[in-house]
Amino acid sequence: MSEQQHPRPTTPGAPGVPTAPPGTTVPSPPPGLPVSPLPPLPPLPLPRRGADWMFGGVYGTVLASGLLAALDQKGGEYTPFYDASWVLVTAATAGLAHGYSHHMSTHRAGSAGHRWRILGRALWNEWPMIAATLPTVLLLLVAGLAGWDSHGVTAVGLGVNTALLFAWGAFVALRVGYKITSALLIGVADATIGLAIIVANAVIK
Repeated sequence: MSEQQHPRPTTPGAPGVPTAPPGTTVPSPPPGLPVSPLPPLPPLPLPRRGADWMFGGVYGTVLASGLLAALDQKGGEYTPFYDASWVLVTAATAGLAHGYSHHMSTHRAGSAGHRWRILGRALWNEWPMIAATLPTVLLLLVAGLAGWDSHGVTAVGLGVNTALLFAWGAFVALRVGYKITSALLIGVADATIGLAIIVANAVIK
């Protein structure tokens, strides 16, 4: 005689709970899902070091040389203070644009405030580009105060910037671990960019 199945007792008003047939295994309910903690905020970008300095320094020096050569127009009015302000404004704008575009090209999780802090650090890291234009700016300011000839100022400025390109390359190469011979060769390679600007300025004008 088959054994009769009795339903489980239920509380008043609650639906009956069906039972599984004999010989079957009822899977246990899955445990409660743990609440995953929020992912940690990504770290802020580190200040520029080593080769990053060379990038900003070389770019800023080349930018200053190009502007110095372009602003010196043959037969035009010489305005060294105006030229100095444009070199500085252009360098600052280029640095902000580069830092902003670099920030926007990478997605970083986190709150809006944290992303603003990351953007601020990315913009601040562009300071070598602006600092590299200061020798040209100071030269133009002194030229305006002393009344120096525009062609002489341009020649001196391009020569100083070429020497600075050599210094940027050699100094940073030594900082990142190159031997002195390799560092000097890197400096010469950077200085070649300045020489190319000098040659282009002479040919075009």
